[in-house]
Amino acid sequence: MTEDLINKKDIYFPSYLGTNDNLIILLNRATKTLCNWFSKSEISGPLPFDENFKCIMPEEDGNSVEDLFSEIESLMNNSFNPVHPGSLAHLDPPPLIFSILGDLISAGLNNNLLAYELSPSVTLLEESLCKWFAKKIGFNDSSGGIAASGGTLSNLNALIAARHTSGLGSDPNSVLLISEDAHSSFIKCTKIMGLNEKNLVRIKTDNNGCMDIQNLRKTLDNCSIENKKIFAVVATLGTTVRGAIDPIYDISAICKERNIWLHVDGSIGGIFAITSIPIEGLKNIKHANSITINPQKIIGITKTSSLLLVSNMSTLENTFSTGLPYISSKENIINRGEIGIQGSRPAEVIKLWLGLRFLGIKGIEDILNSSINRKNFFMRNISKNKFEIYSGPLHIVSFLPKGLTHKDSDLWTQNKVNELMKNNFMLSRPKFKGKYFLRLVLGNYNTKESHIEELLKFLNDYQ
Repeated sequence: MTEDLINKKDIYFPSYLGTNDNLIILLNRATKTLCNWFSKSEISGPLPFDENFKCIMPEEDGNSVEDLFSEIESLMNNSFNPVHPGSLAHLDPPPLIFSILGDLISAGLNNNLLAYELSPSVTLLEESLCKWFAKKIGFNDSSGGIAASGGTLSNLNALIAARHTSGLGSDPNSVLLISEDAHSSFIKCTKIMGLNEKNLVRIKTDNNGCMDIQNLRKTLDNCSIENKKIFAVVATLGTTVRGAIDPIYDISAICKERNIWLHVDGSIGGIFAITSIPIEGLKNIKHANSITINPQKIIGITKTSSLLLVSNMSTLENTFSTGLPYISSKENIINRGEIGIQGSRPAEVIKLWLGLRFLGIKGIEDILNSSINRKNFFMRNISKNKFEIYSGPLHIVSFLPKGLTHKDSDLWTQNKVNELMKNNFMLSRPKFKGKYFLRLVLGNYNTKESHIEELLKFLNDYQ
């Protein structure tokens, strides 16, 4: 593309007249650039980075098309690449193709989910999709939900609604109960809600990494004695380090007995609940008041894609509604900016909708089952004699050579991560039970058994 083909002022914004030829040229070139990056990922590895990479800031005059595309390529070539089959460190799978298209459409529409008049079709789409998810996991007709930019915001929406519903919105003695293996986002949520460490009470886990029911009961009794007022208990459906699932049915029975809001952090495992995949305890989430689900973490919906589902939509309306005096309202239509923390939001639910429509339930189950199969293959072939291994029913495994001290675990995992990265395998090293472990997340659809066999050679050869 030469500079004289496109006049910069002709491409400030899409035109309401004509064919938008300049935009088509740019989109075609951007698409080709992106696809070339995907295609060469096996050569470049999961995390290439050039120390000489420069972030160039805006200048007095705008840059040329050629300069911008050169900088785009440089940016991409120094980015994490989830498409590479060795990208196994985190819950960041390759992007689903139709979800990429959804992101493009969402950006082009530039609708705002703050209000119905700013996003009429997308408002109805988000409402319908959240209702569909809620019914699939077993909630009743009064259920629904809202999308948010990530699991932390979905969890925060739920906790604020729980505290408001309990009448403890400004009570300094209000507390939240989580398991000791719950996600770190709840520390952040507690701070945002104006609470401190004493308001976040941790429940012990058992040998399987699940919330200990007896310890939960004991802690609830102690909270009553100490005049701590509980506004929510959080159960985890897929812990970060090992993918454990808390005993949601037993927890829900206790919460119902004591009239406490139960929130399920299903950021990792919640998507399994809309399928028929047989995982013990999965169907019990219908007993919760709210659940977070993050389709971005395994089925490849492009970031961000997180849903908060609630058993009763009125709890969100009562918690967050302001009246939006500067926005026109339509009878029987809820302005989506009135049921969550975020006001302005993009139409990113389109990429979730397109991805799900393209996959269907069978396609979703194929992706999820493949992740479990990869985990099982790894578990069958890693040396049980050499490694201390932690895993649950989902697709996450954390492991460490037996007998290492804290100091030794730090050194071994650092060295091993560096060694593996040189061989195009990217694993993470979380701290767990006082030691550093290697963590393997097997949600990458491009990872085949041959890749896992190659990885196992590096691991099982450990002396």
